Amino acid sequence: MRKLKLIFTIIMLSLFFTDCSKGDSNDTIINTNLDKPSISSNKSSLTFEDTMLTRSSLANSISISSKNLNSSINVSISDNFELSLDNITFQKSIILEPNKLKNVYVRFSPTELGNSTGNIKIENSQTSSININLSGSGVKLRFNYKTFKKQHLAFGSGKSQSSIQKFDLHNDLKNVESIKMYIQLECPSGGCNAWDVYSNIMVKDPDSSEWFEIGRYITPYGIDNKKLERGFEIDVTDFKSQLKGNVELKSFIEVWGSDGWNLSVDFDYIIGDPDFTNYKVSRIIQYNGNSLQGVVYGEDESEFDLSKTIEIGEDVQNAHIRTIITGWGHATPNDDNGRPCAEWCYRTHNIKINNINTFQHYMGPIGCGSNPVSPQNGNWEPDRAGWCPGMEVPIRLDKFTNDISNSSFNFEYDFENWVNDLKSNSSNIHAYYAVSSFIVLKSNNEINAALVND
Repeated sequence: MRKLKLIFTIIMLSLFFTDCSKGDSNDTIINTNLDKPSISSNKSSLTFEDTMLTRSSLANSISISSKNLNSSINVSISDNFELSLDNITFQKSIILEPNKLKNVYVRFSPTELGNSTGNIKIENSQTSSININLSGSGVKLRFNYKTFKKQHLAFGSGKSQSSIQKFDLHNDLKNVESIKMYIQLECPSGGCNAWDVYSNIMVKDPDSSEWFEIGRYITPYGIDNKKLERGFEIDVTDFKSQLKGNVELKSFIEVWGSDGWNLSVDFDYIIGDPDFTNYKVSRIIQYNGNSLQGVVYGEDESEFDLSKTIEIGEDVQNAHIRTIITGWGHATPNDDNGRPCAEWCYRTHNIKINNINTFQHYMGPIGCGSNPVSPQNGNWEPDRAGWCPGMEVPIRLDKFTNDISNSSFNFEYDFENWVNDLKSNSSNIHAYYAVSSFIVLKSNNEINAALVND
């Protein structure tokens, strides 16, 4: 019996030490894995916002950690991107101490237009390297200038439909490729005005002291235009010579309520290669004080001077006519499709040069129902004749294909024939076209503005 107990004890001890041996073997493997050198990052890619040439984006950050290394970590980055340890001093490569968690800042500094890709390479001789993919897009350098800021335009006692103010804009136009104007409309505390109304921005020409219309828009029915990231966008490059240095601007909204609108306007001067270095602008016709101060359509037009003689000087290399036009009123007879004039009736206007129909303006639909400034609180979807509620008014550019330097020619704005029967059942018995038209001359040489004579 004692001998059997001894044998049993020996067997149990043998099994115990065998299990312990297996346990020690497993522990040794785990410890080996923990001791293995490694590098890791919390991100595998970074995408940067569009960034202007010669500028840098806001920095993104990545966290880099390492274990069981006995040498430094080298971090390098591709062209158009930069690294920093303090978000102040940026460079192309940095060295990190081993076995520590470190935040590294990364920014995009493009040197060329368009999409750029690259990577961050994190290296140590004891382990595999890590690549972090980078992407961004370089865009043209631009300078932004704020002008009207939440300017309240309304109608009534103590209120005004317009505002005239002076602003300092870009002074050096040598490398200005284009100028864009952005118009933001916000609702006052009591809500936006309910109607779609005629509105524009004008600049005072320093030579003639005339007000030149640089852009026109129609307010939306009762809502703001925040669905457009920067509001209505209008190219105003034609007015380079007026939009320089200290500038006087006039904003106008033909609103007839005390609620009105809060208006903000800003300009982007985009740096690049201008098509021509010198621009000159002259007014041909302007009947655009408001929607009902345009040319009366289909009645006696004799009080409106729509014919001019234009004289062009030497060295002009490029020329075009810039026109903005909108129709108003619900005058009859209606067109066959039930459309009264001039807000709804589709028409083709002609610009005659030396009595020849040279340029056409079709006042037809432009897609009101697809306007992103929607839904509006009114009749915004049906197509008007050449404009839409809650949208900038199209600019009609007519380019001369022939050389017009040292020439003189006759200009006439000619409306499609139609006669108002003055029998409209509404209060809008007249039809109107609010129109402005300018001649823009360009050259790489010094030139004079066109002379426009009655």
